[in-house]
Amino acid sequence: MLFRVRSWIKYFMQLSQMMDSKPVMFPALFLVWLTFVNGSPASLEVGKLTKATNVSWSSYNFKTILSWGPKPVNYTYTVEFSRAGKDKQRNPHCIRSTETECDLTNELDVKGVYSAEVLSESLHGTSDYVEPPFTRSKKFCPYNDTLIGRPEFNFKGNKKIVLIIHDPITALHKDGRSLNIRDVFKKNLKYKIAYNKAGSTGKKMLIVDESKAEFNDLNKDQSYCFSVAAYIPSRKGDNRVGEWSLPKCSPQVQNTVFEEYGLAVIGGAAFIILAFVIGVIVLIVVCCKRVRRRTLPAKETIV
Repeated sequence: MLFRVRSWIKYFMQLSQMMDSKPVMFPALFLVWLTFVNGSPASLEVGKLTKATNVSWSSYNFKTILSWGPKPVNYTYTVEFSRAGKDKQRNPHCIRSTETECDLTNELDVKGVYSAEVLSESLHGTSDYVEPPFTRSKKFCPYNDTLIGRPEFNFKGNKKIVLIIHDPITALHKDGRSLNIRDVFKKNLKYKIAYNKAGSTGKKMLIVDESKAEFNDLNKDQSYCFSVAAYIPSRKGDNRVGEWSLPKCSPQVQNTVFEEYGLAVIGGAAFIILAFVIGVIVLIVVCCKRVRRRTLPAKETIV
């Protein structure tokens, strides 16, 4: 910049001497001042870079995106990220880019702690800045900070309610297959289950270690509604609980006659009915015999 100012002064001093005209000095000094403050017209296009703002991480089931703003005009962005204590790295898709987000899903170790910098760089690769202006993100750890999506589940069993929970699939891959959250968190993964009687507002809470839950103490003839969320005890605060599933209610079980009244009651009723039938048959037989005895003497007298 100083070299440019000196060049302008020398040029206009020579011009002034050649023309021997004082009016030339004013526009010369004005242009020198404009160059000193704002740079030359070429530098106005190249040198003015805007720092990135609102640099933030967003991660859902380990799909991790770094985003920022504003949309660049006549300049580009480059993302540099690094794990704590390690060298900086770059994603090839996020170098001199006009986009305002960078997908770092496959670049991060799930248990690593990372920070990122978004650099503003000239579109033509030249700038008055010795070091490009940049904005640094907050620290981020996929294992602790990614949001776990809502799980799906279904019911199994007739005499008791059994929940079979399906572990959400992540954006991570290993050996050619997609990993689910159980593959990542292993024994650190638990599930929170909120449940209540259908039509009731009072909820109970249960935490299970596996992707299966059995309920033995619920009324068999009553429908219950359930919601499920992943629970990571090692996390802090609200990050411990993932996204809650949509509520789902169990079908109301229709008890059989044996389940409703019991074998003893049904057996007693059957015995009574059988005794009544036998009694009616015996009574009919006795009555028929009496009628026959009365009709026989009457026939003999007539003869």
